[in-house]
Amino acid sequence: MALDLSKVTARGKLKVQREPHWQRLRAGCFLGFRQSKRGSKGTWIARAYDEDNRKYRVKSLGDFGTLTGNEMFTAAKKEAEAFAELIEAGGEFRAKVETVGDACREYAKSRPDAESRFRRYVYNDAIAKVKLEKLRRRHVKEWRQRLEAKPALVSRRKQGPKIYRERAPSTINRDMVVLRAALAKVLSVGMPNTEAAWQEPLKTIPNANGRRTLYLDRNQRRKLLERIDGEAAPFVHALCLLPLRPGALASLAVGDFEKRTSELTIGKDKSGKPRRIQLPQEAAKLLADQAKNKLPSAPLFMRANGMPWDKNSWKTPIATAVAAAGLPRTATAYTLRHSTITDLVSAGLPLLTIAQISGTSAEMIERHYGHLASDAAVKALGELAL
Repeated sequence: MALDLSKVTARGKLKVQREPHWQRLRAGCFLGFRQSKRGSKGTWIARAYDEDNRKYRVKSLGDFGTLTGNEMFTAAKKEAEAFAELIEAGGEFRAKVETVGDACREYAKSRPDAESRFRRYVYNDAIAKVKLEKLRRRHVKEWRQRLEAKPALVSRRKQGPKIYRERAPSTINRDMVVLRAALAKVLSVGMPNTEAAWQEPLKTIPNANGRRTLYLDRNQRRKLLERIDGEAAPFVHALCLLPLRPGALASLAVGDFEKRTSELTIGKDKSGKPRRIQLPQEAAKLLADQAKNKLPSAPLFMRANGMPWDKNSWKTPIATAVAAAGLPRTATAYTLRHSTITDLVSAGLPLLTIAQISGTSAEMIERHYGHLASDAAVKALGELAL
């Protein structure tokens, strides 16, 4: 059971030890209490995670000796949270976060994928204006119900009727997880089965992430490239060569590619953490051609109008080329990513290495592609037969 330092009697029963007894206030923010051997009121400690240096910072808060037992926790908690804000802001206090919308904007500053979801489902919703200290389970539950009731748009074509479908469980999970993460940065988890348990309505739907099954082999990908229009060809070619998310590829600037060493830095991606990968010759040549005569800040893959690609602009040319090449009509830009990852797993590349290159977790690669590695292992073992 989680430690509750707000109770005077609970603090009095704590063991005397060098390591403080910690209570988690929120992600990356902890309040500690060290019991005294001499029967004094004990000492309070704050601990906050410094993401830039990837380590925890600790600060002694004193004993708050002039306050009563109940008041001590309140004062210590306030100072611990202020210390965490200072550490997370790199030494400068951030703008005050008061509402759910404020928490989402703060969280999305370094996460473009989260920002797009917040724009669609949070900022224009009633929950955005709810004060954090007044957020209750019912607020979040009602928001989830509104989210689940929204149909998903299948077709974005300008001509003809728009096509919608029921929102898939996996889509609901992806839309919810960013709100849960944003709130967890600024709120402590509420007691289970109470109105303060804001986190409970945001529990993900189990077994919702279905495995992508449509795979385009190399010949099919060549057919697609033969049919794609000239403007989109470099972008789609890169999707066939690198296991990157389309959005991450579209966000690349010329300065992210180092021609001399054939290294590429992927900064804006779903994972939120920049990574650097070494490119093979064909991919490096493609990117070098795209970087010619462009400023470092210019989009590496630029459309004819000077703008970078996005899901609304790459969808139509890919769908047109898929139809012209006689490929399965459900093939999309993400199908190319799935196909490249499938080839890497089938080739025997370690799953952890594939996860690092593609910007996802090893657990996700194992869950969705582990069966391919098992097939390769069976084949290898079969070759041991005498």
